[in-house]
Parts: sequence; structure tokens; C-alpha cells
Amino acid sequence: MTRGVTGLWRRIGVGVGLTLALTIVGGSVVLDAPAARADQIRDLSYWLADYGFTKAWETTKGAGVTVAIIDTGVDGSIPELNGAIVGGTDVSGIGSSNGQTPVGGDGSAHGTLAASLLAGRGTGADSGLLGVAPEASLLAVSVAFGSSESIVSNDDQIAEGIRWAVDNGADVINMSLTRNTLDWPESWDSAFLYAFENDVIVVAAAGNRGSGTEEVGAPATMPGVLTVGGVDRSKEASFDASTQGITISVAAPSEELVGVTVGGGYVQWGGTSAAAPIVSGLIALVRAAHPELDASEVINRVVATADANGHTVPSPIYGNGLINAAEAVAASVPRAYDATPAELLSEWIHLHRRADTTTDPLPTAEALPPREVVPDPELPARNLVSAWLPTPLTVTYITVPLLVLVGFGTLVVLLGTGATRHIRRIRRKP
Repeated sequence: MTRGVTGLWRRIGVGVGLTLALTIVGGSVVLDAPAARADQIRDLSYWLADYGFTKAWETTKGAGVTVAIIDTGVDGSIPELNGAIVGGTDVSGIGSSNGQTPVGGDGSAHGTLAASLLAGRGTGADSGLLGVAPEASLLAVSVAFGSSESIVSNDDQIAEGIRWAVDNGADVINMSLTRNTLDWPESWDSAFLYAFENDVIVVAAAGNRGSGTEEVGAPATMPGVLTVGGVDRSKEASFDASTQGITISVAAPSEELVGVTVGGGYVQWGGTSAAAPIVSGLIALVRAAHPELDASEVINRVVATADANGHTVPSPIYGNGLINAAEAVAASVPRAYDATPAELLSEWIHLHRRADTTTDPLPTAEALPPREVVPDPELPARNLVSAWLPTPLTVTYITVPLLVLVGFGTLVVLLGTGATRHIRRIRRKP
């Protein structure tokens, strides 16, 4: 069962040339590329204007909202994240206690890339990477996928990481990862339900076909999770960087994005691993602008303001459409009172887990004690001659009544005959 991060990237050198290299990270290809100027990073950040983030910043930049990054750890030493990380932990057993030591081998930069794209603060007025919610706070939760060094299973790391994030003030949880299976372990039921019951929104990447994921996998298949699909620079479906599935809620840019890697340096990357933190940052903006809304109402604003962009939605490719940050933050959207994420997941658990709630077989009826079977009592044998002879019963109930009846009838006949003769004699007399 494959588990892992869901991104692909190439390095953008800043100030110096870099040697072309090829590395496999989480099933994706990483390429070093020619040098670029630091101030070009702002020019490369097309998604900020194209998806309404710069307009949304006129209302809020996400201050006061905390987003947990459950990933390979976040390098808090990079300039773009100076002051952004307010807490962290390691649930893999091989990272640092503050979650800021990247773990997971070659893919260890993944969490830092996601964090910088979400909440990067830049390095100056016109330089460095700006995240989509540049004033949001971050919690760094480091997990190790497929590492032989960790003795904690990937599934248990995720469950523990979610609970820690909720207990430490997360308003949003970003999960740029996939289990590559439609189903998930029961330990996730209670962990995700714990998040939902505490009004925490979970955003998950749909996964990438380019890294071998054919369909949306957990946690993106879980009821109540906001699942993100990916589109390319022209806002059309990214068939390399995004899987398809009916659980996709919205689509976001997933190609030609920029992030900051471990130790500094800019990387152009893509995949729904990158699209997810963009949506998590949008959630942070909406929560900051509308603190009165609960999780389901915040999600509704993001979904209701999504742009169909000429496509029929909802669809397994675009979900409800492309995100529109400006509209999600400022548009007039009716408050929705549909089922909450907690209610959706609770209903699923009730329907699909109840058969597993007991290991005892169903009780059976108590067996009746055996009983002896005997034939009915035999009737007394009678021959044909004796069958015609009277018995005490036939004499009492048949013979005697019959003789009385016959005698009475005879008497009536005799009396009638005598009376008739007497009348005739009287008529003959003068």
C-alpha cells in the first residue's frame, strides 16, 4: 500500500548557475534549472493575481488564523517563514520536537515548499516569495513517509498529527499527501472526527497521475474533507498533476508554481501537493474575514464562489470549479446550513463501520431438550360381525330414542285412522 507526498518540482537557481541533476522524490522528477533573479519570483507568482488573492488582500491577509502543515517538516530558518511558525511537533520519532527538522530523505523539502507557498512573507518589499495568506500562522507537524528509521506506522503518524494540531490551536489542517487507496484505517475515523467536532477544516490533495496515482485516495476520499484538484497555467485540467474523483471539491493551480526549499533557494514545482496549500491559504483568508462562520459555512463560501470557467460542474475533474479568492472573501454568499463535516463523517462511520463494532457472533436460540417420540395409543381390534352388534352407547343414544320415535309415530297414525272413520259414520246418519 503506497503512501506519500504528491508533488513534483525543478530548482530555480538564484544568482548562480546550477548543475543539471535528476532525483526521484515521492514518485516525481526533480530537475535543476538555469539561474533566476530573486526579484523574478514575484513575476513568476501568476496565481496571486489570476485567482484573486491580491484583490482579497485588500480585506485580509490571514492574520489571526493558524494552519497546521502535516508534512515532512518545515524549515523555519528560511527568510520567507521568519515569524510564521508558532509551534510544531514531530510524530515520526526521527525529527525534532518542534517539527522544523525535515524528515523523509530526498522528499524532505516537501513540507517547506507547501508552507512557503501558503504563508511566505517575502524577503523584502519587492523580493522573495509571498504566500497566498502571508500573515497566517503555521504549525509544523513532521511525519516520515515510508522511512525505515521510523517505528511508527504512517497511518498512526497521521492520526497523532491531526490530534496534536487540533489541541494546539489549528483552524485549518493542510495535508498534501495521499494514501493511494480509497479506504483508510479506523484510527483516522476518530482523529478526523475530532478535528471536525472542534470546527477545524481539513484540506487534502487529490493526488497526481504523474506520480502514479490513478484515482483520488484517502484522505481526499473522506466525507467532510475539502479535496483539491489541479489545473494548469491555462486553467484547464492538469492531467499530469491531478487525479480525478467525485470527491474533488474545487480546483486550484497546480503547475509552474514556486516554493522555497530547505535551506533557502527557489523551486518551481507542481502537483496537487502545491494546489492544496493554496486552498488552505484561501480558507485562512475566509476565516480571518468571517470569524463568525463555522467550518461548513467557510467551505460553502469557497465552493459557492468557485468559477465553472465554461465547464459543467460539479465534475470529477474540476469539482465545483476554480477557486476565486476575491469572491470567497468579499462576495455576498447566503449562509448554508447543510450537514457539517462532523455530521458527514459520523454518518459514514455509522453506515460502514457498525458491522465491525462487535466481534461476537449474533446470539442463537437456545436448543430445546430432546424429547421421546412414541406412537399414538392403538384402537381396540373389532371384527366385522361384532361391529353390527349393539353396544351400551348405541342402545342408549340410538336404539331407545329410535323405538320411542317409531312408537309415537305409530300411535299418531292409529289415532288419525280412527278419527277419520268416526267422522265418516257421523256423516252417513240422517
